[in-house]
Amino acid sequence: LRSYLRDESSRLRRFRRFYEKVQALHQDPEASVDNPLLAFSLIKRLHSDWPNIIYSDEASRNTQALHAGLREAEQELPGAEDLDGAARALMRLQDVYALSVKGLASGVFQRDGHPPLYSPGRRASLSADDCFHVGKVAYDTGDYYHSIAWLEEAVSLFRLSYGSWNLEDRSSLEDALDHLAFSYFMAGNISYALSLSMEFLRYADPSNQRVSRNVAKYKKLLEMGTGGSGTGSGALVPPTAASLHALLAPLPPQPAPGRLPHLSCSYETNSSPYLLLQPAKKEMVRTQPYVALYHDFITDAEAETIKRLAGPWLQRSVVASGEKQQKAEYRISKSAWLKDTADPVVRALDGRMAALTGLDLRPPYAEYLQVVNYGLGGHYEPHFDHATSMKSPLYRMKSGNRIATIMIYLSAVEAGGSTAFIYANFSVPVVKNAALFWWNLRRNGNGDGDTLHAGCPVLAGDKWVANKWIHEHGQEFRRPCSADPQD
Repeated sequence: LRSYLRDESSRLRRFRRFYEKVQALHQDPEASVDNPLLAFSLIKRLHSDWPNIIYSDEASRNTQALHAGLREAEQELPGAEDLDGAARALMRLQDVYALSVKGLASGVFQRDGHPPLYSPGRRASLSADDCFHVGKVAYDTGDYYHSIAWLEEAVSLFRLSYGSWNLEDRSSLEDALDHLAFSYFMAGNISYALSLSMEFLRYADPSNQRVSRNVAKYKKLLEMGTGGSGTGSGALVPPTAASLHALLAPLPPQPAPGRLPHLSCSYETNSSPYLLLQPAKKEMVRTQPYVALYHDFITDAEAETIKRLAGPWLQRSVVASGEKQQKAEYRISKSAWLKDTADPVVRALDGRMAALTGLDLRPPYAEYLQVVNYGLGGHYEPHFDHATSMKSPLYRMKSGNRIATIMIYLSAVEAGGSTAFIYANFSVPVVKNAALFWWNLRRNGNGDGDTLHAGCPVLAGDKWVANKWIHEHGQEFRRPCSADPQD
C-alpha cells in the first residue's frame, strides 16, 4: 500500500503539473491563436498531450502492482472464519466480564459500579461498521440477544455520522436499521420493529417493497394484539448463558484467607536430589481439591524456547467427543505437541516435573507436552482433564486415566485468562513462569468432581500455557491407594 501511494502520488504530481501548465496558458483571455506559437501549442495539447495523460498505462500498472502484492500476502491474511471468530470473542468478553457494548465500542473495559478491568495505554474505539459486523455475526446465527445490543450501537454511531462515508465501510445506517428491526421482531418487540422499519422507509429507501411489506405485517400483528410492546432486549436470555452460568452466577461467600486451613508457602525438595540446591517455591492454593502453584518454575529463556518450538505446529485445539476429537466453540485456542526429543529444554523440563511430582513421566505414563496459545477472547469452558467415560480417546494410550495435571504459564496477560475451579469456588490468575499442579483423580481412582475448571477468556494480552497430563499406570507405587476406600 505504501508503494502504491508513493507511485500514485508521483503520477498525480505530473498530472497536476500538466494541469497548471494548461491553466497558465488560458489565464489571458486576450491571448489569440493568431500567434502561430500559441496555435501550435494548442493543437499539440489537443492531439497528443491530453491522450497521453488520459490514456496513460501508469495508473493501471500501479493498481496491478497493488493487487499482486495483496495476492502474495493473501495466504497470511485473516479469513472469514478468523473475522467471525473475533466478533464472537468480543461477545464472549461482553458476557463473561459483564461489559456494556457502549463501553466496549468506546474502548472502556468496565462493568457498572466497578473499577476498570483493563486500562489500555492507548484507547481504541470501534466504528459503526465494526459494531454492525459483530451484530451481523450474531444475527446470522439467530442470536438476537447479542445482535440487538451491537446493532443498537451501530445505529447510534451511524446516526452521529449520517451523510459521511468511509472507504472501508461495508455497511450503512440503512443496513443497521434493517437488521435491527428484524432482530427486535424475532425477540417479540413488534412495536419497536415497526418504528425502526418506518425510519428506514422515511430516511433510506421509501420504495423498498420488502420493508414496506414488513411494516404492513407489523401493523397487522399489533392490531391483532400480538406482541404489544414486546419483551424488549432486556428480557432476553443470552444463548450462551447456560454454559457460562458457572462463571457468572453468584457464588457462596468464601472464607477469609486467614480461616483457610493448611495453606502456606514453602521451599520443597520432594526428597529429590534434583531439587536440593534449588528447591521449588510452592504456594499451596487449596487442599480440596489439591492445587499448588510453583513460582519461577521455568525461566524466561525456556518459556520463549518452548513457544518458538511450538509456533510452526500450532493448530486449532480439539476436544474429546465420544470416541472422536473435534473442534468446539467452547474451546477457542491453538495447540501443538512437543516430544521430549524436540529440544534439550523440553527434556530438562520433563525431568524437573518428574522431580517435583515424584511421578513417572516416561511415555506412555505421561502425554507429550501440549503448548496452547489463547489469543483474542481465547477460552476453555468448564471441563475435566480426566476422562468421564470409558469410550474417551484418552484410554487408547492403554495407560489409564489422567491422574494429575501440570499447567505452566509461559506468558503474562494484561487482563483475564484466570484458571477458575468452578465447584471449588476459586480461581488462579496467570502468573508468568509458574506451574499449577493438581490431582484429577482421588486415590481410589475415581475422578475428583472439584477439579471442574475453566480457562477464563483472555481480556487483554496473549496467553501461552504448556500442559503435562500424567496417567495412572506407572504411578501405582508413587501414589498408592489409601486405606480408606472413600479417599
